[in-house]
Amino acid sequence: MQGQELEVKYYIDDLEALEQRLITSGAQLNQARILELNLRFDTPDLRLTRQGCALRLRHDVIDRLTYKGPSLAQEGVHARQEIEFSVGNFKAALDFLQALGYQVSLMYEKYRTTYEYEGNLITLDEMPYGSFIEIEGPEPARIQDASLRLGLDWERRILASYTLLFDRLKQRLDLPFRDLSFENFQNIHITPSEMGVYPADQ
Repeated sequence: MQGQELEVKYYIDDLEALEQRLITSGAQLNQARILELNLRFDTPDLRLTRQGCALRLRHDVIDRLTYKGPSLAQEGVHARQEIEFSVGNFKAALDFLQALGYQVSLMYEKYRTTYEYEGNLITLDEMPYGSFIEIEGPEPARIQDASLRLGLDWERRILASYTLLFDRLKQRLDLPFRDLSFENFQNIHITPSEMGVYPADQ
């Protein structure tokens, strides 16, 4: 897949209630809840990070390699170039990237459930630091309309990435670990205010 990614995300206080709202509204389940493993890559001098780009290898039902270009705000949504394709062998893809000089800069996990709703791709994401919904669509107006139909506060949308939210937490809480894993957050309670976000479903 190659093109432009248009999306927003929201912090959600009650993800189960929101999922029921989605189902009642006629959303179609695309992928049941599954654990994702994501590896972010960069050069030793963090060139991709400095340029606002991302190189990711993901494992869930299939293995995918993704490049994302620098992000910008477009009509209130998060927009960036995205090139993504499936790979047949996760370990071979990892070895390939490392042979090119890239190294793992971050591992992060999430549980994700995926729906299709009103022409948009809706993902319900359980991160180690909280629950979120992402709405990805073909145009900003469709994304905003879906948000309003689901009762989400448009003014509380989040344009930052999950990894940027993690960076905020590391700085504010002086977290000693590199990876965004459920194990690392097992005994840590995170509040929305510590990430600089607000629940959009209240």
